[in-house]
Amino acid sequence: MRYLIKFSYDGSNYKGFQTQKGYETIQEKMEEALTKINNGKYTSITATGRTDKGVHALAQYGHADINVNINEKKLKRALNSNLPDDIHVIETKIVDDNFHARYNAIEKTYKYIINIEEYNPLERKYVFQYNYKLNVENMRKAIKFFKGEHDFRAFVTDNQEKENCIRTITYTDIKEENNKIIITFKGTGFLRYQVRNMVGILIKVGENKISPEKIINIIESKDRTKSGKTAPAEGLYLVDVSFKIV
Repeated sequence: MRYLIKFSYDGSNYKGFQTQKGYETIQEKMEEALTKINNGKYTSITATGRTDKGVHALAQYGHADINVNINEKKLKRALNSNLPDDIHVIETKIVDDNFHARYNAIEKTYKYIINIEEYNPLERKYVFQYNYKLNVENMRKAIKFFKGEHDFRAFVTDNQEKENCIRTITYTDIKEENNKIIITFKGTGFLRYQVRNMVGILIKVGENKISPEKIINIIESKDRTKSGKTAPAEGLYLVDVSFKIV
C-alpha cells in the first residue's frame, strides 16, 4: 500500500533532508520509523524535494510503500511514536500506487523570515537575525520581477551548466509583522539555494545598494556571481505543496 505522508520538522539539528553517510538527516529518521513499522523491512520515503541543512518545513510531503495492514490514523500514531520530537507527522493518506510525491507536485510555497529589530537569541535558529532596518518598499518593487517563467541560473549555486534552470514563480509577497519581514514565493518548483539566493539579493535592494530594476539585469545575465550572498538557512520554511491528483 502506498501512503502520502505530510510532516513538519525543525531542521536545526539535521544535515538537511537527504540521507548523508555519517550525518543525521530528516530522511534517515523517517525511514528508520517506517522500517520499524514495516516489520523491519527497509522502507524508503520519496519526498517532494530536499531541504538543506538548517531549513525548516511546516508541510513537507513524501510517499512510502508499506506491506503491513495499517490504517491511516494508526500509521500517523505509529510514526510519531517512533520519531524524535523535532519531526512530526501531520497526516497520512492512502494514495494510488502510481502516485509520486515528487513528480505529482505542481506547486510549492516557501517563506523566509527576517528580524529587523533587536537580536533575539531565542529565535536565532528560526529567524534570520539581520537586526537592521531595510527599505521594504524597494524590496516589494524588486520581488515582482521574479514572477513569471525565467531561467534562474543566476540564482543557482550548483550545476549551473548541467541543469535546466527554467522555473515559473506564480506568486510573490513581502509583508511586515511584529518587526519582521516575511517574504513568500510560490512556484512550480525551486532549484537548490534558489529561494535563499533570491532573498539575498532582495536584502541588497533593501540596503539601497542596488535598485529594484537591477533584478531584471541579474536574471538575464544568468551569472551567479551577479546575485550576491546566499541568505542564511535558518529563516527559510517550506510552507506547503500542491499536487496533481492521479
